[in-house]
This record gives sequence, structure tokens and C-alpha cells, in this order.
Amino acid sequence: MSARHQIPYMSGMFFITITCARWLPLFEKYNLYSVVYAWFDYLKRMGHYVNAFVIMANHMHLILSFSHTEKSINKIVGDGKRFMSYAIIKKLSEKKEIGILEELKSYLNKTDAARNKKHEVFEPSFDWKLLESDNFMLQKLDYIHTNPVRLKTPIVLDSIEYSHSSALQYFNGKHYLCEVKLLREMKDINLTNNPYGLE
Repeated sequence: MSARHQIPYMSGMFFITITCARWLPLFEKYNLYSVVYAWFDYLKRMGHYVNAFVIMANHMHLILSFSHTEKSINKIVGDGKRFMSYAIIKKLSEKKEIGILEELKSYLNKTDAARNKKHEVFEPSFDWKLLESDNFMLQKLDYIHTNPVRLKTPIVLDSIEYSHSSALQYFNGKHYLCEVKLLREMKDINLTNNPYGLE
């Protein structure tokens, strides 16, 4: 569950995209959004920050800030995908969704099958961008929040109406299902273990 390119940093703010296997609408069709929120809660407990998000039918776009960690950020995200995968398979099994379980099993490659992996819930790699400038950060924030309204058939007419997004909190400070750490609140937070913020 690697990134397309390895993340060479030990801390920082990143735009991250995670996609369901074969772009299947797993979150929407089987109401699996809670699995993502559980991962967000775990990241927060570990001292990291969820700054913005949108969970669409078959993928998610995130802005995550990682405090200095000895574990690689690739490993943190990869572990998150594994955690969500196990939870999704458990929920699908409880609902007796045999058809989709068999489909996800059919996506396994020989290497993963040999490692006793049972299903392919997400695309093997994830995309990431380091957010180093305010302009790039705001560009990605807008991209995230306008996802539900940029579809051929928009899910909502206004981005703040979409509940699986942080758009409402950025608009008026309220939130639906997950509270985020706003980007403006990150200005005084040193994510590194260096008193000068250099790493």
C-alpha cells in the first residue's frame, strides 16, 4: 500500500488522495464513511492533524499534517489503508454482501495472494503532494471542498451542504461528522521536533 513516490519527509502538511479498488463506490453504496472517520480519530490520538477532507463515493481527498514521527509517513498512511480495509471487509461480511466480497477478492494479484491477503479494497498506491506554499494549500483546499459540486450530476448545489466534507467548518465553524484543525490554526504549530521548525 505504497505511494506512487515515497514520501521522504518525517513531518509536514500533505494533500493525499486514496481511491477504492477499481473506483468502486464502496463508501456510498455500502455506507462505509464511518470507517474513514475512525481512522481520522486514530491519527488525532497519535498527535497528527486532519486539516480538510472530502469522502466521495469511491475516493477521498485529504489535507493531513504529520507531526515528527520515527515511522515513515508512507507507513502511517499504508497502515491506515490496512485498518480501513479490515474494517470495511468486516462490515461487508456482517451485511453478507457476498457479491462485492468476491469481487474485491478477484482483484488480488499473485504476490498479495501469496502473502495471505484476502481482498483488494483500495488501489495499491496513493497520491500525495507536499503543501509548502499558502497558494498551493488554498488551491488544494478549494479542490477538496468543491468536489461534490463539480460532478456532471452534482451531489449538492453548495459544498457546505455535503456532510462528508470539512467545507461547513471552514464556512461557519460548525461541522457535521468530523471536526478538523483549520489551516489558519496550523500557523503556530511546529510539526518537527526541532525548536526552529527545520527538519
